[in-house]
Amino acid sequence: MMIAQNTDFKHIARRRALVEELKKKGISDENVLRAIEKVPRHLFFNPILADRAYEDKAFPIDAGQTISQPYTVAFQSQLLQLQAGEKVLEIGTGSGYQCAVLLEMGAKVYTIERQETLFNQTFKRLHQLGYRATMKFGDGYQGWAAYAPFNKIIITAAAPETPPELLKQLDIGGIMVIPVGEKMLRICRVLETEYSTENVGEASFVPMLEGVN
Repeated sequence: MMIAQNTDFKHIARRRALVEELKKKGISDENVLRAIEKVPRHLFFNPILADRAYEDKAFPIDAGQTISQPYTVAFQSQLLQLQAGEKVLEIGTGSGYQCAVLLEMGAKVYTIERQETLFNQTFKRLHQLGYRATMKFGDGYQGWAAYAPFNKIIITAAAPETPPELLKQLDIGGIMVIPVGEKMLRICRVLETEYSTENVGEASFVPMLEGVN
């Protein structure tokens, strides 16, 4: 995809180093690694922290939220087994970093954010950087029925349980990646009323909340 142009060679070198670190931690999907190498993470949060942007750590952003650790973004993206052109529903736009990675991977992204401040900031940021996602300010628990079904669904906050509306909006053969409590789950819709669930590791996220703010 033609996305943000970034010729800051210092940050390019840091992204390459981050990719090598992620490889050592088990990220093997070349499409994920290429996307991580392209997305200018330092432009997705407080400029004061720009020099730390390519550390494999989470950092605070506005509205009491965080920009996820790059490994977490890469791990969730890898679990999606994403193919170019697939429709992906993202719950929790946040800073927009995960959304940008998915776009670089060739996805058609539909993303929902419940924090109005973040939604407005991120809508502007993604547009300025040349990333084109379909965005909505709303309640992620309800998903986005108007654009369903989705090939893939990714949730970037920890839910107490899997929201039923999101399960309904996953296409047959589709994959959902969701933190539930402290576990990362990969859910596949096998048939109309049949799902398979796999616990793929530990997770630490801000809580997923209902409604809007």
